Amino acid sequence: MFIWSYGGVMSRQQDERPAPGSARRDAVLESALGTFARFGYRKTSMEEVARAARISRPGLYFLFDSKEALFRAAATQMLERDIAAVERVLADPDRPLGERLLEAFDQWAGRYVGPLARDITEVIEANPDLLGPIAQTLSQRFGQLLTDAIAAVCGPDSAARAAPTLISTSIGLKRQVASQELYRERLATAIDLYLTGCR
Repeated sequence: MFIWSYGGVMSRQQDERPAPGSARRDAVLESALGTFARFGYRKTSMEEVARAARISRPGLYFLFDSKEALFRAAATQMLERDIAAVERVLADPDRPLGERLLEAFDQWAGRYVGPLARDITEVIEANPDLLGPIAQTLSQRFGQLLTDAIAAVCGPDSAARAAPTLISTSIGLKRQVASQELYRERLATAIDLYLTGCR
């Protein structure tokens, strides 16, 4: 909302920007993520994002008043979408724990393995101040979801040790392997080894 004045009388008028989650806004955010990944935060211009999103530059500024706001919205949307997928996967009681853990890690980190996908997370990691606390908050949420899922099968003591160890394993693999397939293969081995000791 913004306030405007006419003849000394103050009135309120609704801001006409599309609400978060609108199709147009979401499409712009997807294009922005790809552009930030390709050029990095500092070298990306609003003009390049507008071109990639097939929207006018004024239209882009209508949706997002600065590059910082655009970057924050794009990264936040990506992270929130990922954590929602992780929640769904881990909450499915009909699937074995190992299968749920592997899919949760793949959604949270595995899909960002490889030269092009890795650029997105590197831009986010290189600009933590731009995001504020959302990245840390959602990373902590991921750890808690993982701990809860493991605890339900293996007990809380085991989960308190296993969750951080599996997260560290995932981070290491993400930096070592060149493909999502190899990431999944090696992480599946780590999960199997852990679950063998859990049973």
